Amino acid sequence: MDVDAYVAAHNAEWRRLEWLINSSRKLTGPEIDELVELYQRTATHLSVVRSSSPDPMLVGRLSGLVARGRAAVAGAQAPLWRDVSRFATVSFPATAYRTRWWWLGCAVLGNLLSLALAIWVARSPEAQAAVGTPYEIRELVERDFANYYTEHSAASFAFQVWINNAWVSAVALIFGILLGIPTISVLVANQLNLGVVAGLMFAYGKGDIFFGLILPHGLLELTAVYLACGAGLRLGWTVIDPGRRRRGQALAEEGRAAVGIALGLIGALLVSGLIEGFVTGWVHTTWLRVGLGVVAEAAFLAYVVILGRRALRQGETGDADIHPDLAPTSG
Repeated sequence: MDVDAYVAAHNAEWRRLEWLINSSRKLTGPEIDELVELYQRTATHLSVVRSSSPDPMLVGRLSGLVARGRAAVAGAQAPLWRDVSRFATVSFPATAYRTRWWWLGCAVLGNLLSLALAIWVARSPEAQAAVGTPYEIRELVERDFANYYTEHSAASFAFQVWINNAWVSAVALIFGILLGIPTISVLVANQLNLGVVAGLMFAYGKGDIFFGLILPHGLLELTAVYLACGAGLRLGWTVIDPGRRRRGQALAEEGRAAVGIALGLIGALLVSGLIEGFVTGWVHTTWLRVGLGVVAEAAFLAYVVILGRRALRQGETGDADIHPDLAPTSG
């Protein structure tokens, strides 16, 4: 497409639309009709330019004009609380449920890896020797593992683990676009650490302490990590196989979904951080602290399954709830 010719053909319409948008006086009825018509035409022009000859300056100009035109046509936006409510009850659970097979696969394969490693470490003196000296291992299983949850104040420890887990999840999500390789590294590193510690604890007869301290916060925390890894791997696979969609469109849609997952996991990881900071090391009744972890995990899974399945049945995908001419795209 000849960009200069296209601009020459439609520039007068764009300037007229800009004038109507910026007019300081109240528009007449015919002018309002003209505003709506020009806004719709310009949105079409933007789509044509993006697909045929994506000139960055022209796309930027038309994107801004269409955005202001839509604001003038549609009026004030919905209150922020309504957007937040929709995200929490529709967008996030729909995206999480839609990607369920990816993160359930991460959970199954990851835990099988941890289980195999734990059995090997627990039964192999050579594997234990590779991890540390007998003194170092005994210090870990008899003192350091339990003291880890109480050596700092509950509030600061909860904040620390929340930030750390959010960072790990963000890395798994964002860098999933690199064909999922960094995401796999995050998942494997997480499961190797879990498997080694479990193997050492069981080798020294401390398996009950291990599960008693891991399960309260670990159920929800690990689920959040698996969800992040699943979304990251889906994003990476989209680069390889976008399906029937154009690769740019597919990456934009999955990228927006990944951002939604990241935002939703902030809340889930906050809950697991609070449990780890205020419950895991400070509630001394094992069944009570494990029970709290089970309740939190069950509530999260029920939230995703019930609301997510309902949203998908209603045609929701979890994608950004904005007009196509304003939705971020790639390529």
